[in-house]
Amino acid sequence: MNKINQYEDIIEKLFELKDYPEKILNEPISEGKWSIREIVGHLFYWDKFILEKMVPLMANEMVLPPFPNHDLHNKEAVAHLKKYKNVREIIDDFAKTRKQLVKELKELDRDIEFHIENEPNSFSPEKFVEIFLEHDIHHLNQVKEKLR
Repeated sequence: MNKINQYEDIIEKLFELKDYPEKILNEPISEGKWSIREIVGHLFYWDKFILEKMVPLMANEMVLPPFPNHDLHNKEAVAHLKKYKNVREIIDDFAKTRKQLVKELKELDRDIEFHIENEPNSFSPEKFVEIFLEHDIHHLNQVKEKLR
């Protein structure tokens, strides 16, 4: 299975969270850490950034803007969640955004290579997704541990 399809499969894993009580989804996963709600929002906010700011520029030999400051981006992500009443709404918006992101990534020529400002390596769409797939899996493992 290619990385882009695996990236899309994360949607199903997050849909499983809808079966848990809101109270559990709003508790920090451990002391000083985010809640599952915030983790889902964090993944959603990265997808939103990639879809809006990076994918439209992905073409052969293009230089994409640098990744945002992670701390600032994460603060913005958590602030963005205030508009949602519950985690189910965040998951639904995540799913809609991830589906659109995957659709646009699949439409790209697989052989293009682009660069990201301040990053030493070039990327193909598949290699780019691999970074974020690993990121998603890291956070999903944290969620699994909390729900254990």
